[in-house]
Amino acid sequence: MFTKVRQSGGMYWVATIFAAVLAGYSNRYGYHRDEMYFLAAGRRVDWGYPDQPPLVPLIARGMAAIDSNSLILLRIPAIAAAVAVVLCAGWMARELGGGRVAQTLSAAAVASSALLMAAGHMLGTTVFDLAVWSAVTVLVLRLVREESDPRWWPAVGVLVGIGLQNKALAAIPVLVLAGALAVTGPRKLFATRYFPVAIGIAGLIVLPYLWWQARNGWAQWEMSRAIAGGSSGTSNSPIAFVLLQFGLMGPILVPLWIFGLYWLWRRPRYRAFVLTYLVLFTGYLVAGGKAYYLGGMYPLLLAAGATGLEAKLANHRIRRVAVGFAITLNAAVSALLFLPVLPVATIRDSPVLAINFDAGETIGWPGFVHQIADARARSAPDAEILTANYGEAAAIERFGGTYRLPTPHSGHNAYWWWGPPAEGRPVLTVGIAEDQLRRLCSEPELLGHIDNGLGIHNVEQGRPIYLCRVLRISWDAAWPAVRHLG
Repeated sequence: MFTKVRQSGGMYWVATIFAAVLAGYSNRYGYHRDEMYFLAAGRRVDWGYPDQPPLVPLIARGMAAIDSNSLILLRIPAIAAAVAVVLCAGWMARELGGGRVAQTLSAAAVASSALLMAAGHMLGTTVFDLAVWSAVTVLVLRLVREESDPRWWPAVGVLVGIGLQNKALAAIPVLVLAGALAVTGPRKLFATRYFPVAIGIAGLIVLPYLWWQARNGWAQWEMSRAIAGGSSGTSNSPIAFVLLQFGLMGPILVPLWIFGLYWLWRRPRYRAFVLTYLVLFTGYLVAGGKAYYLGGMYPLLLAAGATGLEAKLANHRIRRVAVGFAITLNAAVSALLFLPVLPVATIRDSPVLAINFDAGETIGWPGFVHQIADARARSAPDAEILTANYGEAAAIERFGGTYRLPTPHSGHNAYWWWGPPAEGRPVLTVGIAEDQLRRLCSEPELLGHIDNGLGIHNVEQGRPIYLCRVLRISWDAAWPAVRHLG
């Protein structure tokens, strides 16, 4: 073991530096709306939710149980998962026959990527999806060896089960890869009693979530259709989906992963991975998937490219320096755009918000809640609170205790399942347009608009705050129509 670490020590140094960078920037801005939503879901533990399986809410709950006020602690599992992706990239290169240079190069390339920096510095489903798929890829590469050990199949089953408890969409690349292996081979890796064992393990792990979905009308399917229809803030048009594939890892790395595709195709044993990439690319493009859904394939493509490039770098110092400079430049640009590097006061005048939608969703939440509390105290101190989306409701849950705000309500995603406001009390609404509100309230009173005070355009900036003193109908009658997914 010590010999292996020495032989591939470069990738472990890369992983260590990467972890330090993510940890160092993990507390620069603030909570992302999704992180606060995971905390809210974790306080309402269930086998599933309409928009996600229970894994990340459970992780959020565990971190909050240690210290409910530590943003850094909340993000440690995400950082660990991102580091695992970096290590898996190095291990992929090793499984493909790459030596120390290839392993270090593949790890460094993945660590420098825009996608992994964006996903790895805050708690979310994407980084765990990347980590699980990367680990599955490493094990499948072992299984397709000429001298493979089929006893790795149960480990694949465990990983797939965990991946499905993180994101239901994880089933798609698994099924596509299995189909690609059946088409291109090697097919003998399925001819073992361990393969059905793996299927059984994955099924048992995900069964509670499937049971919840079946009992609740398969809400996840409705959610997927809403996202495909463009309801998410990060939904992509077909053209944007294609163009963003060149930005997920960083434009500088495009030649390396394209070369990796070519390198894998030239080797029949690995053609299934190329076919998987092409099928997933086409499927997500046609179905309206988000660009980052394909992100899990790129660590392998980069590892393959690094392995194919290794011989050209082994005894050529100038080439190694040039490649090192390219990786460093890619990392610097990715960090500037997708980590909270810039001071908050300079974000408005930078290109960050135009490129990185999520950056704006980590700024201004304490001030947002303060404005809600102030409006409520001035107009109706006993009012219930109804928000347009889960981010607003989750922020009020996270920061509202200081102002003794009640538990908020929303018709968005899981919040709808958690019930309506109490009957017979005024309702303060946040982010709901007047024409929509008039279906519930005959005389909505405009109390003001949200202003983060920084001129930063995010989802909440400029949203209205209304007070509804008397509802037209009861909440029992109104609540079904309030529900929306996206």
